[in-house]
Amino acid sequence: MSVSGDTIREIAQLARLRVEDNELPAMTRSFNTILDLFEQLQAAPNDGVEPMANPLDASQPLRDDLVTESNQREALQAVAPLTEDGLYLVPRVVD
Repeated sequence: MSVSGDTIREIAQLARLRVEDNELPAMTRSFNTILDLFEQLQAAPNDGVEPMANPLDASQPLRDDLVTESNQREALQAVAPLTEDGLYLVPRVVD
């Protein structure tokens, strides 16, 4: 698969990018190089290869879900202009 200068212009327009005329040949070559690499990857044999989430077979270490801070609601709400029943009161902005 290869792209032309017109295709590059369409992609640039959709992405709201400006591509100057003098940049178009180099950009077209770059796109085509990238697409050639994808074609090479697709041609690689992958029969019998099991999909994996991580090539290093790593796992995410988990920690216990424990509360590590004390309740500071009163101290934090002491500086608030308006509070009620532990909630911050804010002015109505939508009628």
